[in-house]
Amino acid sequence: MKSAQIILVDDEKMVTSAFKTLLKVEGYTNVNCFNSPQEAIAYIKNNMPDIIISDFLMPEMNGLEFLTKAKELYPEVSMILLTGYADKENAIKAINEIGLYKYIEKPWDNDDLLMNIRNGIERSHLLSDLRDKIMELEKAKVQLEEYSNNLEKLVAERTKELTISNSKLAGIINYCADGIIIIDKKGNIEQANPACENMTGLSESALKKKKFQEIAYIKKKTGNQSFDNKSGTIFGLDKDKNDVLVENCMITNTLGKTEIPVEINFAAINTEDDTEKYVGVIRDVSKQKETERLRDDFIATLTHDLRTPLLAAIQTLKFFLDGSLGPVEEKQGVLLSTMLQSNEDLLGLVNALLEVYRFESGKLTLCKTNFPIKDLVTQCYEELKPLADKKNIDFKLECDIDDKVEILADKAELKRVIINLCGNAVNYTNKNGEIQIIAKAQSGDFIFSVVDNGNGIPKEDIPNLFNRFSQGTSRKRSTGTGLGLYLSRQIIEAHGGKIWLDSKLNKGSEFTFLLTNVVNEERQVVNG
Repeated sequence: MKSAQIILVDDEKMVTSAFKTLLKVEGYTNVNCFNSPQEAIAYIKNNMPDIIISDFLMPEMNGLEFLTKAKELYPEVSMILLTGYADKENAIKAINEIGLYKYIEKPWDNDDLLMNIRNGIERSHLLSDLRDKIMELEKAKVQLEEYSNNLEKLVAERTKELTISNSKLAGIINYCADGIIIIDKKGNIEQANPACENMTGLSESALKKKKFQEIAYIKKKTGNQSFDNKSGTIFGLDKDKNDVLVENCMITNTLGKTEIPVEINFAAINTEDDTEKYVGVIRDVSKQKETERLRDDFIATLTHDLRTPLLAAIQTLKFFLDGSLGPVEEKQGVLLSTMLQSNEDLLGLVNALLEVYRFESGKLTLCKTNFPIKDLVTQCYEELKPLADKKNIDFKLECDIDDKVEILADKAELKRVIINLCGNAVNYTNKNGEIQIIAKAQSGDFIFSVVDNGNGIPKEDIPNLFNRFSQGTSRKRSTGTGLGLYLSRQIIEAHGGKIWLDSKLNKGSEFTFLLTNVVNEERQVVNG
């Protein structure tokens, strides 16, 4: 406010000097005084004032004429006219015609004059702001009119684009070979495409009356299962997850009274009301399953037929080596031993493939019996200790189980798992390393762990280690079949248990499996 530009015009220098002194005393720093109206007009053309004060009677141009020209330049600027009592009536008439802010009679009261100046400056600023707002509103009005004129055209274009997009999407959904279904969190079916209708033998309207659990079930539980047919609830579906894959799933066809093997990929859908809905893409994998079955049957037949000649070759080589067919020279013995080891390795691969096939096809039934678990663990330890001693490995057994404690399991298959886990530890632990075997029976469960201080396994390789034909890690591959850990997982899961791995690079690994509710409580001997 104090820096506002004040223009004062009066033909008497004494008046302008006194006026300027008064305003400076009040703190106004930008006061410009003129004794000539013409000079004042020339100045304000290039310098916008905040308020103009002019005397009424001046020789060159009277105050009304001067303020009229100033009004043409700056309509919003407040203007005050100084007039004598005799000119009061004419001044009022002229002021009303021109639209001036105030007139002040001479002699004036300084306090009243200063108050009018402050109010006039504030009025100028308000009018200037108002003018800017009006201009903005006018501009906005023009833009709004333009937008309004183009809105109908824009809506028509967008509607056309949406119609085309919806037509394409409808075509994709309706003619897609895979079934597409939309469900809510509880499994209620809300939409299904024709391919889904063909798979189930039900129309879309009939499907909407059912839950997904009523038309599908998981044939074999896996880590990827996404719903539970028994509880009738959908689980594993989370709107924060990208997708969930359901394998080993069967769709019931009510018309043909058949079951179709499928794989389903579920993904969350964004909705306006933030309710959880999911779209599922259902793929018929009947041909794929049949191809897998034929392949597995072929492998099973081939490996089974290989066992007889392999066993014959192994037995013949043993006859040569033990001297049953005559003496054997040292070089011949080395060659025959190498051949024997190769044939035994090949027989191990054949047997492993057959075991995997039997587990996956469901043709292998576990033969569960009650047996002392400590005896089995100790037997496996003693079989592998000579191999550990050759590498100077500190091979320890920690089995805090009473000799008479028994578990209910398939002894032969469980021995296969223990031998495989301990054998891997011996093979992959460096010389002079350490291996600890830990076996526990607690709360009806049996827990077995193998801990080594080997090189460890990278975190990214752990999820794949129990898969078929997984050989070591991305850093180092083994020369084994890649079936040992896979078969171990199959055996433990067939017992209803779990197997897992904890490993850190350059620190070692810990393989553990857990069998729940297998310890025969009645046969335990509690140490008092």
